[in-house]
Amino acid sequence: MATSPIPPRRLERLRSAPLTYAAVGASGTASAPAGYRTVHEERVLQRLDLDGAAEDLLTWRVHQRAGLRVAASTPRAAPGAVVDMRLGPGPLSVRIPCRVVCVVEEADRRGFAYGTLPGHPESGEELFLLRRGADGRITFTITAFSRPATALARVGGPVGTVVQDAMTRRYLAALDRLVGRPPS
Repeated sequence: MATSPIPPRRLERLRSAPLTYAAVGASGTASAPAGYRTVHEERVLQRLDLDGAAEDLLTWRVHQRAGLRVAASTPRAAPGAVVDMRLGPGPLSVRIPCRVVCVVEEADRRGFAYGTLPGHPESGEELFLLRRGADGRITFTITAFSRPATALARVGGPVGTVVQDAMTRRYLAALDRLVGRPPS
Protein backbone atom coordinates (compact mmCIF):
# COMPACT_ATOMS: atom_id res chain seq x y z
CA MET A 1 0.00 0.00 0.00
CA ALA A 2 1.61 3.25 -1.13
CA THR A 3 1.30 6.46 0.83
CA SER A 4 -1.03 9.13 -0.44
CA PRO A 5 0.06 12.67 -1.25
CA ILE A 6 -0.99 15.44 1.09
CA PRO A 7 -3.30 17.95 -0.65
CA PRO A 8 -1.24 21.05 -1.61
CA ARG A 9 -3.00 23.58 0.64
CA ARG A 10 -2.84 21.31 3.68
CA LEU A 11 0.79 20.49 2.92
CA GLU A 12 1.71 24.18 2.82
CA ARG A 13 -0.06 24.78 6.16
CA LEU A 14 1.71 21.84 7.78
CA ARG A 15 5.12 22.77 6.36
CA SER A 16 4.85 26.29 7.72
CA ALA A 17 3.38 25.28 11.11
CA PRO A 18 5.66 25.24 14.15
CA LEU A 19 6.17 22.03 16.10
CA THR A 20 3.94 21.93 19.19
CA TYR A 21 6.78 21.42 21.68
CA ALA A 22 10.17 22.99 22.33
CA ALA A 23 12.49 20.05 23.10
CA VAL A 24 13.21 19.05 19.50
CA GLY A 25 15.51 16.03 19.42
CA ALA A 26 14.92 15.02 23.05
CA SER A 27 13.50 11.61 22.05
CA GLY A 28 17.07 10.61 21.20
CA THR A 29 18.43 11.57 24.61
CA ALA A 30 18.34 9.90 28.01
CA SER A 31 15.74 12.24 29.50
CA ALA A 32 12.45 13.69 28.33
CA PRO A 33 11.35 17.20 29.12
CA ALA A 34 9.53 17.75 32.42
CA GLY A 35 5.76 17.38 32.30
CA TYR A 36 5.70 14.80 29.50
CA ARG A 37 4.78 11.13 29.69
CA THR A 38 7.55 8.91 28.36
CA VAL A 39 7.44 5.64 26.47
CA HIS A 40 10.45 3.41 25.86
CA GLU A 41 9.69 -0.02 24.40
CA GLU A 42 11.77 -2.39 22.35
CA ARG A 43 11.50 -5.71 20.62
CA VAL A 44 14.08 -8.05 19.17
CA LEU A 45 12.88 -8.81 15.65
CA GLN A 46 12.70 -12.24 14.09
CA ARG A 47 13.88 -10.84 10.79
CA LEU A 48 17.61 -10.30 10.32
CA ASP A 49 17.71 -7.99 7.29
CA LEU A 50 18.48 -4.51 8.58
CA ASP A 51 18.29 -2.98 5.10
CA GLY A 52 14.82 -4.41 4.46
CA ALA A 53 13.55 -3.52 7.92
CA ALA A 54 14.90 0.03 7.54
CA GLU A 55 13.22 0.38 4.15
CA ASP A 56 9.88 -0.74 5.65
CA LEU A 57 10.30 1.74 8.50
CA LEU A 58 11.55 4.72 6.50
CA THR A 59 8.90 4.36 3.76
CA TRP A 60 5.99 4.49 6.22
CA ARG A 61 5.00 0.81 5.76
CA VAL A 62 5.34 0.15 9.50
CA HIS A 63 2.81 2.90 10.20
CA GLN A 64 0.45 1.58 7.54
CA ARG A 65 0.77 -2.00 8.79
CA ALA A 66 0.03 -0.73 12.31
CA GLY A 67 -3.35 0.50 11.04
CA LEU A 68 -2.78 4.14 10.11
CA ARG A 69 -3.74 5.76 6.82
CA VAL A 70 -0.64 7.65 5.75
CA ALA A 71 -0.28 10.70 3.52
CA ALA A 72 3.27 12.02 3.26
CA SER A 73 5.15 14.83 1.53
CA THR A 74 7.92 12.38 0.60
CA PRO A 75 7.82 8.63 -0.06
CA ARG A 76 10.67 8.16 2.45
CA ALA A 77 11.26 9.81 5.82
CA ALA A 78 13.64 12.75 5.43
CA PRO A 79 14.39 15.76 7.64
CA GLY A 80 11.54 18.24 7.24
CA ALA A 81 9.17 15.75 5.58
CA VAL A 82 5.56 16.03 6.68
CA VAL A 83 3.37 13.01 7.37
CA ASP A 84 -0.37 13.36 7.94
CA MET A 85 -1.75 10.13 9.37
CA ARG A 86 -5.28 9.14 10.31
CA LEU A 87 -6.50 6.65 12.86
CA GLY A 88 -10.08 5.42 12.89
CA PRO A 89 -12.93 5.13 10.43
CA GLY A 90 -13.73 7.81 7.81
CA PRO A 91 -15.11 11.06 9.20
CA LEU A 92 -14.57 9.86 12.77
CA SER A 93 -10.83 9.43 12.24
CA VAL A 94 -8.29 11.37 14.24
CA ARG A 95 -5.67 13.35 12.31
CA ILE A 96 -2.08 12.83 13.38
CA PRO A 97 0.15 15.42 11.62
CA CYS A 98 3.90 15.24 12.24
CA ARG A 99 7.19 16.52 10.82
CA VAL A 100 10.35 14.44 10.61
CA VAL A 101 12.98 16.09 12.82
CA CYS A 102 15.87 13.68 12.24
CA VAL A 103 16.88 10.60 10.29
CA VAL A 104 19.48 8.06 11.42
CA GLU A 105 21.27 6.18 8.64
CA GLU A 106 24.36 4.51 10.07
CA ALA A 107 25.88 1.10 9.34
CA ASP A 108 24.13 -0.62 12.26
CA ARG A 109 21.44 1.95 13.21
CA ARG A 110 18.55 3.24 11.11
CA GLY A 111 15.43 5.17 11.88
CA PHE A 112 13.84 8.56 12.32
CA ALA A 113 12.05 10.80 14.78
CA TYR A 114 9.05 12.98 14.15
CA GLY A 115 7.46 15.75 16.14
CA THR A 116 3.85 16.77 16.47
CA LEU A 117 2.24 19.59 14.52
CA PRO A 118 -0.91 21.61 15.35
CA GLY A 119 -3.98 19.37 15.12
CA HIS A 120 -2.22 16.32 16.58
CA PRO A 121 -4.05 15.19 19.75
CA GLU A 122 -0.73 15.01 21.59
CA SER A 123 2.31 17.27 21.81
CA GLY A 124 5.72 15.64 21.70
CA GLU A 125 8.15 13.52 19.73
CA GLU A 126 8.62 9.86 18.82
CA LEU A 127 11.80 8.07 17.75
CA PHE A 128 11.71 4.80 15.77
CA LEU A 129 15.14 3.17 15.80
CA LEU A 130 16.51 -0.11 14.45
CA ARG A 131 19.82 -1.34 15.85
CA ARG A 132 21.79 -4.40 14.71
CA GLY A 133 23.71 -6.02 17.54
CA ALA A 134 27.02 -7.88 17.38
CA ASP A 135 25.06 -11.15 17.10
CA GLY A 136 23.28 -9.86 13.96
CA ARG A 137 19.90 -9.58 15.66
CA ILE A 138 17.90 -6.42 15.14
CA THR A 139 16.28 -4.54 18.01
CA PHE A 140 13.44 -2.15 17.19
CA THR A 141 13.13 0.59 19.82
CA ILE A 142 10.46 3.24 20.16
CA THR A 143 11.11 6.17 22.48
CA ALA A 144 8.58 8.95 22.88
CA PHE A 145 7.50 11.78 25.10
CA SER A 146 4.06 13.35 24.92
CA ARG A 147 1.30 15.16 26.71
CA PRO A 148 -2.27 15.97 25.65
CA ALA A 149 -2.51 18.88 23.23
CA THR A 150 -6.22 19.07 22.43
CA ALA A 151 -9.30 19.37 24.61
CA LEU A 152 -10.43 15.92 23.46
CA ALA A 153 -7.08 14.38 24.47
CA ARG A 154 -7.19 16.11 27.86
CA VAL A 155 -10.77 14.97 28.53
CA GLY A 156 -9.93 11.47 27.30
CA GLY A 157 -7.08 11.24 29.82
CA PRO A 158 -6.32 7.54 30.33
CA VAL A 159 -7.88 6.59 26.98
CA GLY A 160 -5.10 8.50 25.20
CA THR A 161 -2.49 6.57 27.16
CA VAL A 162 -4.14 3.25 26.27
CA VAL A 163 -4.25 4.21 22.57
CA GLN A 164 -0.61 5.35 22.58
CA ASP A 165 0.53 2.13 24.27
CA ALA A 166 -1.51 0.02 21.83
CA MET A 167 -0.04 1.85 18.83
CA THR A 168 3.48 1.35 20.20
CA ARG A 169 2.84 -2.41 20.40
CA ARG A 170 1.39 -2.39 16.87
CA TYR A 171 4.45 -0.57 15.47
CA LEU A 172 6.80 -3.01 17.22
CA ALA A 173 4.95 -6.02 15.77
CA ALA A 174 4.56 -4.56 12.27
CA LEU A 175 8.14 -5.08 11.07
CA ASP A 176 8.08 -8.84 11.55
CA ARG A 177 4.66 -9.02 9.83
CA LEU A 178 6.12 -7.22 6.80
CA VAL A 179 8.79 -9.89 6.14
CA GLY A 180 8.55 -11.25 2.62
CA ARG A 181 5.87 -8.78 1.55
CA PRO A 182 6.81 -6.79 -1.52
CA PRO A 183 6.46 -3.00 -1.28
CA SER A 184 3.18 -1.83 -2.75
